Amino acid sequence: MGRSVGVDLHKNSFTVCFYESEERYTFKTYRVSRVGLAAFRKQLQAADELAVESTGNTAFFVREIAASVKRVRIVNPVQFKVIANSVKKTDTIDALTIARFLSRDLIPEVRMRSKEESQRSSLIGTRDKFVKLRTALKNKLHNILNANGIVSQPEMVSSEKGLEQILGVPLEPSYRFEVELLVTEIRHLNEAVKKLDEELRHQGQQLPGHQNLTSIKGISDTGATIFLTAIGNLADFKDEKALASYFGIVPRVYQSNQTCHYGRITKRGNKIARTTLVQSTLVAIRYSPYLRAFYEQVKARRGSGKAIIATSRKLLGIIYNTLKHHWVFEDFTTFKLATSS
Repeated sequence: MGRSVGVDLHKNSFTVCFYESEERYTFKTYRVSRVGLAAFRKQLQAADELAVESTGNTAFFVREIAASVKRVRIVNPVQFKVIANSVKKTDTIDALTIARFLSRDLIPEVRMRSKEESQRSSLIGTRDKFVKLRTALKNKLHNILNANGIVSQPEMVSSEKGLEQILGVPLEPSYRFEVELLVTEIRHLNEAVKKLDEELRHQGQQLPGHQNLTSIKGISDTGATIFLTAIGNLADFKDEKALASYFGIVPRVYQSNQTCHYGRITKRGNKIARTTLVQSTLVAIRYSPYLRAFYEQVKARRGSGKAIIATSRKLLGIIYNTLKHHWVFEDFTTFKLATSS
């Protein structure tokens, strides 16, 4: 029978607990380097099970050592709060705690991305940062125009024609200098986002399910790629409720004795995918009578904010079933499926 190996992983080093029983365990610290990883692999046995918390370099670490052990389990740091809430917190205690829970099969796990999924997820993250930075610069541009008595509209900073018009607005030299810099950076970001969208579209079109999702009115090529990257293997989710929980679009539940209260959505999981889902829903309700009717019904009772979240969850259910049953919509507005050729 193999050991339970708990790893407390950091950027430059990692501390390991080789756990056999409560009376027999040892610690060792290694550097995150080729030499350190090679030395660690020599101490591993084929029957060992290993657990490590999910951090920025976990994927690299797992790829380096997975072949040397029976199984690797990635610890969900949000659910594994016993470490974060420890009264005494050291690397050795954290490694020991992980090893103990692993030996009892009590590790809350997260899924491990493939190398391709990690690379695609990185592209999506970069795009998200560029879009947010562009939005911040556009807001700054609006502020400058408003400070000079010019009532600006969103479309003024959202097109090349609008940016040219802004450059022609008479301003004092200091404001003029600032506006020119902002417009230049917005143009650069527009080009960068365009290139990222092209790359994500190219990669996404190679993924199973991309054609299915883009047949849903409201889901773009980029949106489909984001969803497929976030979902990964659909078989990991037993039903659409599990997928909604993974997206963090289910309410928090507070239950005590006979009292049960539902709060705001958990917002756990992939934030970019959840934001993309809401954006896709805002488009989809303009075309789908079914989603529009559901949105209006919930809006009348609970307001527009909760209505769009509820409708987003409804759309996520359609996404789940579209991927599960390999649907392709001929006309999403009437929920008509394309016939198989």
